[in-house]
Parts: sequence; structure tokens; C-alpha cells
Amino acid sequence: MNTTPPPQVWPTLRARDARALIRFLVDAFGFIETAVHGEGDRVDHAELAWPPGGGIMLGSHRDDPDDIWALPPGTFGAYVVTDDPDGLHDRASKCGATIVRAPADTDYGSRDFAARDPEGNLWSFGTYRGEPRTP
Repeated sequence: MNTTPPPQVWPTLRARDARALIRFLVDAFGFIETAVHGEGDRVDHAELAWPPGGGIMLGSHRDDPDDIWALPPGTFGAYVVTDDPDGLHDRASKCGATIVRAPADTDYGSRDFAARDPEGNLWSFGTYRGEPRTP
């Protein structure tokens, strides 16, 4: 039985080569491709799930001045919770991620590393799960 609630917040990004970025995010970081819509090289809508919960949406950058979702490729940043930052760092490194900060312990009790994907987006992965919620 799956008890992980479905994501209610979806960070989004655009990519110059969305299909290549999807492949990279799956291979290097471990996202799961759940939906990709589009023709040829163009991706109109894609969803990638993060195995412990949550996910991202992305699509191809469009050179259209009327595009209401004109996010510049390579400007996205996200923090992603993982139980194994060292193992993920090794996987990402082997897949060609640009490591911008090696795994290290933080003063707030997390173990984190940071990397850029081929589009230049910044990803931080760590064990910090955020502050507990109050009812």
C-alpha cells in the first residue's frame, strides 16, 4: 500500500534540450520518468517523480514572446531530500553532473552536496527534512 501523499507543489523548469535533461535527471539523480508529452525534440509537459515523494515538471524552452511560462533554462534551483547523499553524489558524478559542493555535514544537522545538471540548474541533495510542522 502506498502511503506517500501525491505532491501538491510542483517546481517547474524549462530546458533547451528537455529530452536530454530528462534522461540525465533519471540516470544521474534517480528521478523516475512518469509522463512525457510532446513531438520530436519538443517536450510540452513532463513529470518526474522523486522516489521518496514529490516531483518536478518540465518542458522545452520556447522562443515565443507570448509564452506565459517563459522560465530561462538553467536558472532553476531545488533542494531534494535523500537518505544517501554520498551514494547519490557518486552516482551523479559518474553520470557527468558538475559537482559544485562535495558531500559535507552542515551545522544544521544535514549531510549535503550540490551539483549542476547539463542545463546549468542547481540541485542540492541532503538529509535535512525541514523543521517539524506544528499542528
